[in-house]
Amino acid sequence: MISHLSGTILHKNEGNLTLDVNGVGYKISVTGTTLENLKGVSAELWTHLAVRENAQDLYGFQTYEELEFFELLISISGIGPKTALGILNVATLETLKQAVLHGNTAHLIKVGGIGKKNAEKIVMELSGKLGDSERKDGGELREEEDVLEALTSLGYSQKEARDAIQSVKKDVVGTSEKVKQALKILSTKR
Repeated sequence: MISHLSGTILHKNEGNLTLDVNGVGYKISVTGTTLENLKGVSAELWTHLAVRENAQDLYGFQTYEELEFFELLISISGIGPKTALGILNVATLETLKQAVLHGNTAHLIKVGGIGKKNAEKIVMELSGKLGDSERKDGGELREEEDVLEALTSLGYSQKEARDAIQSVKKDVVGTSEKVKQALKILSTKR
């Protein structure tokens, strides 16, 4: 099993990249966020090799936690690797975990091929596997979603907004204060 690769990025496409590891090029499917975060010519990824009758596909992740969540998702009947990668594409890992723990299916329904019943199934099956150590106050999750919505309505991409939200200091309290802090962060990047 191939579980980790590091090498030189030869080519980036939408949804995948080719990584040269000692003269061998590996085509690896990744999220849009991972693709954007990989700057420069070298990369290091945690990987999952999905073997099917007619294909062997590599899926890559920047953190081991993303890989673990991906593997939890594909352990659910009816959720394949492409759908699991699509789920990781719609929100940050932390946001997805909190959504699952609080029974919020909104992020999951955004993924093509996942309807309300499948989203509820995912939430039900994953909520017990994530555990109480992952649980946050439901208000905190709603607040993060409100900040994300406010930033995207101002014209920022989901990626820019999520990155800014993650950069906001943890001691900042309240939606409006978090939006102000995120806007300051975003204004320094433009």
